[in-house]
Amino acid sequence: MKEKLFAIPKYTTAEDIKDLRKRLKLTQKEFAELICCGKSTVERWETSKEVIKGPVVLLLHMLEQYPDYPKQLQIPPRVYPLRLWYMYQHKPCTLIDVNEMEQKVHIINYTDNLMFRAFGKVENPDYKMYEEFLESRCFPANRDKMKLVLKDLDLPFYDPLMIIEKTAGKMAEDDFWIRIER
Repeated sequence: MKEKLFAIPKYTTAEDIKDLRKRLKLTQKEFAELICCGKSTVERWETSKEVIKGPVVLLLHMLEQYPDYPKQLQIPPRVYPLRLWYMYQHKPCTLIDVNEMEQKVHIINYTDNLMFRAFGKVENPDYKMYEEFLESRCFPANRDKMKLVLKDLDLPFYDPLMIIEKTAGKMAEDDFWIRIER
């Protein structure tokens, strides 16, 4: 018989799932979104008379060990009118809320890896840092033949935010990009 390598239960039950979901104070729909499945799957699990096996067992075990973790992943309501998502491939790294009129910035990092954060180790960037960040995600303002590039992008003048709206802040040398929500 093969020796077990990890101290993880072999299965879970409907009661275990329901209890954990209620401890996390989540609806079935919210819980389904958290664990990346459909609401109908959570409903089926919670009414099942059978034991439930598969990757969800490990996920539930981890959520039991770290019940505050879902709070770290929650997306808060907007603080300011402009919201930017700094992404790496398909993964959200930093949420950036901006009030351009008052020049205020609020961020939430969704990764512990400083290299993947929009502002590195800075937790409370100021507006100047935000502007520098935007400029870092587009071509330089003093680029040779910049007017031709702006014409290709159908932009009347150099504005980093407008450029990012057209290019998604993608650069040739990396997999980071920016999604803008207004």
